[in-house]
Amino acid sequence: MAEGCEVWFYHLESTSLDQALPELLEKTLARGWKAIVRTRQPERIEHLDGWLWSYRDDSFLPHAPDAEPGAARQPVLLTSGFDNPNRADALFLVDGAEPGELTGYTRCVVLFDGADEDQLVTARGQWTAIKAKGFAVSYWRQQGRGWTKVA
Repeated sequence: MAEGCEVWFYHLESTSLDQALPELLEKTLARGWKAIVRTRQPERIEHLDGWLWSYRDDSFLPHAPDAEPGAARQPVLLTSGFDNPNRADALFLVDGAEPGELTGYTRCVVLFDGADEDQLVTARGQWTAIKAKGFAVSYWRQQGRGWTKVA
């Protein structure tokens, strides 16, 4: 078994990525961890940046796109790259982003939309490849507003 990083697959069924991601990032920061959110679509960084500032009136989620000065000091870094400049503990993969090297991360969270066939196919392929490398993997399915570990 590969050392270190646990990989959790989150199957979005009743909420969108925009609804699920901030809550998961808040839980990550509450643990004292830093995070990277990786997308394969650089244009999505702008959307996520705006959304994480405005998703809720009573919350503050410190983050920055990787192109901003000082971004490496941010607790949450938005990127399409494979580096880990903020020394994040958690890697969030969205929009079918590839994991790259998982060494150095404590957890990798793969979020995929159950209504998007392309994302389902990508997530299945990632599950197979990551499991074959010996990483501990688990599958979480959305049940109402919560999550249930299925595998």
